[in-house]
Amino acid sequence: MIQVLLLCIVHTVTLRISKKNGKRSSKQNHICAQCGRQFIDEYDPPKGYSQEFKRECLEMYLNGMGFRAIERVKEVHHTTVIYWVKQLGQQLPDAPLTSEIPEVAELDELETFVKSKKTKSGNGAVLKPW
Repeated sequence: MIQVLLLCIVHTVTLRISKKNGKRSSKQNHICAQCGRQFIDEYDPPKGYSQEFKRECLEMYLNGMGFRAIERVKEVHHTTVIYWVKQLGQQLPDAPLTSEIPEVAELDELETFVKSKKTKSGNGAVLKPW
């Protein structure tokens, strides 16, 4: 057995490594003699975006910028931004149920079409021969 200073996830002391377990993805794998777990010398930093980056993208969305516009500016895929918006939406509390009818309601630019249209095309003016 070889005594080497490597850190197992469970045991953070000097370990006795029973054997090396080959290479996978250009990284040397080892097996801990105490717990039998496989581990590597050093791990990559966690992948993903920082919380600050996510916050900036969400602020852009809340300020009215579209998903694809955020994708072009921040160089992050638009479906990732959609996923972040959905995550944030799930954290928000549900809207309270109100059984009250408001006394004043505002209808802004409400137009409805009740009757059927008389002409099939054009603006409705009658065409006159010259």
